[in-house]
Amino acid sequence: MLMVLLMVLCASTGDLLLKRGMSQMGAVYITLPGLWHAFLSTLQNPIIWLGILFLIGYTVSYMTAVSWADYSYVMPAGAFGYALQTILAVLILREVVVAKRWVGVALIVLGVLLVGQTKPSTTGAVQAAP
Repeated sequence: MLMVLLMVLCASTGDLLLKRGMSQMGAVYITLPGLWHAFLSTLQNPIIWLGILFLIGYTVSYMTAVSWADYSYVMPAGAFGYALQTILAVLILREVVVAKRWVGVALIVLGVLLVGQTKPSTTGAVQAAP
């Protein structure tokens, strides 16, 4: 469960930083000059690089989690990140979240709670660390 929590924290932080960095850059236009400008701008934006580092942390913790637990446990449990990302969007990015979205977030949290009450591994594939 610790790896799933680390996975959620890294993904949420990384996504938040990418959003902040991309907001600083402005809209990306799907044309050759627009994509080239966006590429060069992302290379020079430290917030985007920090977001990428957190997303690498997510990838490492995800790979570790799925090596220890069932995929059918890790992915739904990791969906708690959607709730965390919504809360962070309100608190940090000052986004307005309508009631219908909050209901969806509540359903996700309910699903995560249900999955969390099951055993992480049912296949017996978990091996002891050397």
